[in-house]
Amino acid sequence: MQKYLDLALQASECAREIIMSAYHKNQFQITIKDDQTPVTEVDVAVEKAIKSMILNQYPEHGFYGEEEGMQNIEAEFVWLLDPIDGTKAFVRGRPMFSCQIALQHNGELILGVSLAPAFNGGELAYALKGHGAFIKNGASPQAQSLKISTISELNQAVFSSGNIKSLAQNHIAWAKYGKFLNMINTTRGFGDFLHYHLLAAGKVDIVLESDVSILDVAALAVIVCEAGGKMTQLDGKPLTLESRSILAANPLLYDQAFKMLND
Repeated sequence: MQKYLDLALQASECAREIIMSAYHKNQFQITIKDDQTPVTEVDVAVEKAIKSMILNQYPEHGFYGEEEGMQNIEAEFVWLLDPIDGTKAFVRGRPMFSCQIALQHNGELILGVSLAPAFNGGELAYALKGHGAFIKNGASPQAQSLKISTISELNQAVFSSGNIKSLAQNHIAWAKYGKFLNMINTTRGFGDFLHYHLLAAGKVDIVLESDVSILDVAALAVIVCEAGGKMTQLDGKPLTLESRSILAANPLLYDQAFKMLND
């Protein structure tokens, strides 16, 4: 499987070049999609480039991209791509966006690459199932191993949330969420790729989101789990292509968080 990780890392470098060239120039076309979210010509260019790179080498593989949708989705290997997760941040010149590349084998996520090209001198986290998780950035250009925290009490935990609109619309779920927050030591909303990078690095202990696409989190799920964490849907079920919610934590806190949010 190493050959697939090598290819994903090559694809992330291709994405970095395309994205950062446009980011520095701040000149690109923007279109508003039906769901009222923006898409830029850069999103499309990155997806086309990575899709071509992968399928030229492995034409039998499937592909699911944010902009062009699904192709050969029943294949043994299916690549998942969000070319720019955080397009709103990208458009406004904030560095809180990333390129997310994942690989699924017979329905199981086995590989994840998360590139945040404008954050922290360029931050890259990656993992291959069974081989650990790693991160490097401008401050630490050599890859460093990622390991989840060992915090075991909610009153000592750092919690980060994002995309919780649907949770707020559910009175019962929102009440549980409020009760849960009262048990936590520190609450933040790092959001997007960042709170998962921090979770895998042991700097955040629990992450919750309720309005996501699998393309946003597939790569990050592999990274978190390979760092020793646990990541499921909010209801505890494994992630699928249809997943829309996330509960991720170190194993010492996951069951406590799950019980409070689901009882």
